[in-house]
Amino acid sequence: MSLVSEEFPDVVPYRAEEITIPADVTPERVPTHIVDYSEAEQTDEQLFQEISKVSPCIMLCSVKSVTSHWIPLITENTDKDSRVPLILVGNKSDLVEHSSMETILPIMNQYSEIETCVECSAKNLKNISELFYYAQKAVLHPTGPLYCPEKKDMKPLCVKALTRIFKVSDLDNDGILNDNELNFFQRTCFNTPLEPQALEDVKNVVRKNLIDGVCDNGLTLKGFLFLHTLFIQRGRHETTWTVLRRFGYDDDLELNQDYLFPPLKIPPGCTTELNHNAYLFLQSVFDKHDKDRDCALSPEELKDLFDVFPYMPWGPDVNNTVCTNDQGWITYQGYLSQWTLTTYLDVQRCLEYLGYLGYSIIAEQESQASGITVTRDKKIDLQKKQTQRGVFRCNVFGDIGSGKSGFLQAFLGRNLVRQKTIKEEHRSYYAINTTYVYGQEKYLLLHEVFPDFDYLSDADMACDIVCLVYDVSNPYSFEYCAKVFKQYFMDSKTPCMMIAAKSDLPEVKQMYGCSPLEFCRRHKMPPPQTFTCSTASAPNRDIYTKLTTMAMYPHVSQADLKSSTFWLRASVGATVFAVLGFAMYRVLLKTR
Repeated sequence: MSLVSEEFPDVVPYRAEEITIPADVTPERVPTHIVDYSEAEQTDEQLFQEISKVSPCIMLCSVKSVTSHWIPLITENTDKDSRVPLILVGNKSDLVEHSSMETILPIMNQYSEIETCVECSAKNLKNISELFYYAQKAVLHPTGPLYCPEKKDMKPLCVKALTRIFKVSDLDNDGILNDNELNFFQRTCFNTPLEPQALEDVKNVVRKNLIDGVCDNGLTLKGFLFLHTLFIQRGRHETTWTVLRRFGYDDDLELNQDYLFPPLKIPPGCTTELNHNAYLFLQSVFDKHDKDRDCALSPEELKDLFDVFPYMPWGPDVNNTVCTNDQGWITYQGYLSQWTLTTYLDVQRCLEYLGYLGYSIIAEQESQASGITVTRDKKIDLQKKQTQRGVFRCNVFGDIGSGKSGFLQAFLGRNLVRQKTIKEEHRSYYAINTTYVYGQEKYLLLHEVFPDFDYLSDADMACDIVCLVYDVSNPYSFEYCAKVFKQYFMDSKTPCMMIAAKSDLPEVKQMYGCSPLEFCRRHKMPPPQTFTCSTASAPNRDIYTKLTTMAMYPHVSQADLKSSTFWLRASVGATVFAVLGFAMYRVLLKTR
C-alpha cells in the first residue's frame, strides 16, 4: 500500500487487494501483479493455489519461520522443475537501530532459492520501490542459474554458454576478442558500440585482476569470463542475461527451441536450399577454422569448428559422402556439399546447426530461416520447362553387387583402389558433388536405394532422375533394373537412365527377354551408358553431367538425349558459358 500511495497508511487491512503495476512505470517494462496473503482471512488451500501461480515470492516473516515453515511450504507447492525465486525481506527497519543482515546472510547462502534479501520500512518508504524492482529482477535476471555464492564463481552451465558465445564472437578464431570484435559484440547485444576510452577501461579492469585476461590488447576467454563474474558479483547480472538471451539461451541456460528452430513453411513439391548469404557465412566459418590454409579441414580443425555444438554432428560416413583430399580430410567443396545435403534432406537439422554457429547474430539476420531458399513446386517447373533449383536428387537402383556404391564413390573422384580402403561401418548411402550444366554450377545428390524390390518408400520414388545400374559381367543383373522400371517408373514423368557398370570387364548376354539397348529403345530411354571406376586416376565424370542435365530438363525429347551435340553443349565449361551461354540456351529451346 505504501508502494502505490507513496505514503504510510494509517489504517491497514488484514490483506490488500491485488495490485497491478503497468509495464510503462517499471524499469524492466513488464507488468507486475502483486498478490497479498493474510492468514487471518484466507485458508491454506487458497494460499497453496496462489503459491502455485507465483513468479517470485516475497517473504516478510520471522527469521525462524523462514527455514522451518515458509521455504518447505513453497517448495512442496511449486513445480519441481521450475524454481521459484524468493526475496527475503526484513520489514520495519525504522524500529531498530542495527541491521539484521548478519542473521539473514547465512540463510541466504544455505538456500539457493533465496535470490536476494533486503531491509525496508513501509513507514519511511525506505527500499520499498527497490524491493519490487528486485522481485522483477529475480524473475527476469535470476542469479541462481548463473552463480554459486558458496564457491564465489559462475556455475558450469553458465561458463559453458559464455564460452560458446566467446567462440562465436571470435570471428578470426585467434582466441582473443580484438577491438573490432568487442565492438561488434557490444552492438549486437546492447545496440550501441563502446567508446574507445570505455573499451580501454574495461581491459584495464581485467588487467588489474587477471594476469592472462588481456593478450595482444584483446580480451581472452579467461578475461571474458572474469568480466561476467564481476558483473554478477556487483549485482549487474542483467548484463550477463542480456548477452545470454541475445545468443539464444533460455532461463535454464539451454538454447531456446524457438531460436534453434524458427518457423519455415515448406509447401508440398518444394525443396530447400541454402541461399547466397548462407553460403557466404559458411565460407567465413570454414576460413575461420582452416588455420593452415590448405582448403581442407583436418580432424582437429573440424573438431574446433564444431566445438560450439553440444555434440559432434558429422560422423565418419560424411568423409565418404563428400569430396576429401588425399589424407581423407573434408575439402572446402566437400564442406559446402555436406551443408547442401543437410539442407535438402533435413532442413530442420540445418536450421539447428546454423543456430549453434550463430548465423542470425554474425550474419545480422532475423533468424536462420533467412538463409534458406524454398524452391517453387516442381510441377510449375515442369509446366514452364525451366527450373531455378540448384540441387537435384538422383536415386540409384540396382541389384546387390551391381556397382551402385562404386558409382557413388566415383562421383567423388575415387577409383576402385581408393574405394577398397573404405571401412564398411563408415559407408555412406549418399554422395553429393557439383557438376556444370551449360556453365551453371549445380549440385547432384546421389542416393543409393536398398535393393528390396518388394518395398519402395515414397522417399525412394521422390527424385528428379532415376539411375538404374546393372553389372555387364553378370547375366542376371539387368533383370532387376527392368523390373524396378516397369513396376515403379514406366508411367511416371521422372526421367530414367540405364548404367552399364563394370564396363572394364567382359560383357555377357543378359538373361532377359530383350537386350538392355532394345529395352531402352522400347521405353524411349537413352541407350545404356557404359561406366567403370576401375581406372588409374579419377573416374570419368561425364555421366554425372548427363544425369544432372536430364534432371534439369526432364522434358527433353529422346532424339535430343541420343544426340552427341546435346551432351556436348550441356557439358560446356563455365568460362565458355559466360560468353555464349544465353545464346546457346535460346538455340536449344528453338531446336526443341
